[in-house]
Order: sequence, then structure tokens, then C-alpha cells
Amino acid sequence: MQTEFVHIPVLLAEVLAGLSPRPGGWYVDGTVGGGGHAAAILEASGPDGRLWGGDQDGMALAAAGKRLAKYAGRFELRRGNFSELREWLGPGKMDGVLLDLGVSSPQLDTPGRGFSFQADGPLDMRMDDRSRVTAAELVNGLEPEELARIFRQLGEEPQARRIAERIGQERKLTPLRTTGQLAALVERICPRRGQPVHPATRVFMALRLAVNDELGVLRQGLVAAVDILRPGGRLCVISFHSLEARMVKEYGREQCRDYDYPGEVDVPELRRPCPPGLRAVTRKAVLPGEAEVKANPRSRSAQLRVYEKV
Repeated sequence: MQTEFVHIPVLLAEVLAGLSPRPGGWYVDGTVGGGGHAAAILEASGPDGRLWGGDQDGMALAAAGKRLAKYAGRFELRRGNFSELREWLGPGKMDGVLLDLGVSSPQLDTPGRGFSFQADGPLDMRMDDRSRVTAAELVNGLEPEELARIFRQLGEEPQARRIAERIGQERKLTPLRTTGQLAALVERICPRRGQPVHPATRVFMALRLAVNDELGVLRQGLVAAVDILRPGGRLCVISFHSLEARMVKEYGREQCRDYDYPGEVDVPELRRPCPPGLRAVTRKAVLPGEAEVKANPRSRSAQLRVYEKV
């Protein structure tokens, strides 16, 4: 059974404060999802603000279109990845860009999408069902060494090698095709022993990141988002796990510097002055308050960072 795409926007008030939508402004929601953030941006930028919303999930776009119908004529939706924003919108025109990273509740709660082990479903994990590679193809096709690298680097899984080697043994007998099969196997390798977090959590996150190349897309998307902003435009990024948060933070720090340097190592003696591309609006990541976490427990790991284009 497919879950209706109803997604609770995270850190909504904080996003609006960061973007500061105004009448007539031009805004982008690069991960429009169910349209929650987008609707609030259109409302705040009325009567003539415009919004461009993108998402690689067709189900999300359909839901966003319904939710935003009352703003007809003021928004445009397009199926695609936010790394493609520059090709879609061109440089230097937008007043604000929002990127809400990660997987949404409707995606997690639809067993057929294969993102979660809470209910058994196919090992899919594609955010864009037009993509070829599924989680099942990675689990059953990659060499154990490559699987271990994915689990270790993308999931920060300490038992990456043990899990990957056992998967290599098990799939010779029976291919791993469902979320339940994989979760049960990981739990046998790493017993839960009363721990609140399921032992397969990091493995599932790593596979999802690999299937969708989420870190590669984020790296390109940050550059594209800054490129389409006009000077004074705002970039808001909501991340949900440490790898995303670290990448956003490092990119922001790099763009806020007033110098660059040759090579990969910052040697103070070799620094060269250059104008910064961004200014940090929030000194630290903005976190959800107690009331929001209580109302929406999945918001607990959210972090919002806001930058302004110089």
C-alpha cells in the first residue's frame, strides 16, 4: 500500500526567518517534497512572489502540485535534481534557495520504496524511480570490499567489514531482495542487545546515500545554489546526518573565507587575498526546539545553516 505524500516541514519558522521572503521575491525550493516549505514561502512572499520547486521524486511533485494549487501562476515545478539548478534557472537571479536534504517521512513510510526496515519491502531506495541502480543491485552485485567501503565511509559503520563479508557469503545461497532480509541478517551479525538503535540503521543509510549519490549531488548542488543567487540572496540548507552537515559546514567556511591557497593544504604563508562568496547568517547550526521534536520526532537530528551571497 502506498502512503499518501504528506510531509511535515521541518524548522519552518526558522527557514522563513533565514530566507526572509518578501513580496515580489524569487525563491527556489530545490527539494520541494510535499510542498510544505514552498507553501509557506509563497504565502510570505505574496501577493506576487514566485517560487520554482524541484524534486526527483515524482510522487512528491504530484503532492506539491496539489498543495500549491491555490498559488497558481506563481510557481513552477520540475522533476529533477537540485544539482541541475543552474541549467534550469540561470545564474544570479534568485532571492533565496532552500535545500532540505535527506529522505522524507512519506518515502520512509512507504514499504515499496525500500528505504526503511520498519516494514518489509523491496531493497530499492531510489529517490528517482527512473534511475537504474537499486540497493538490491549493490548488495548482491558489489564485491564485499566495495560494500565494506560504502558501509564504512557513508554509514560510519564500525562493523563494516564483518557485515560485508557475511553478505557476500549469504547471497551465494539466497539473493538479498527485501529490507527485512537485510535487516535480519545485520541483526544476526551485530545483535541488538537492548540498544535503542537498530543495528542495520547505518547500513541502510549508507546504501541510500550510495544509490542516490547524495553526497556527490550535494557537493554540486551547493555550488549551483550559490550560483543562481543574486548578491544579497539567502541560502538555507537543512541537513540530517553528520556527513551532510560536515559538507555543508565546510563548503560554507570555504566560501566565507577572504583568502584562498594553492593545493589542498592551507599553509598560512601561501594564502592569497580574495573576496568571500558568502557571509554566514547563522553562526552555529539552528536546531529544532523541544516542542517541534515532541510533535515530530524525526526532526530531532535536523540542522539548519543560513548563508547570504556577498
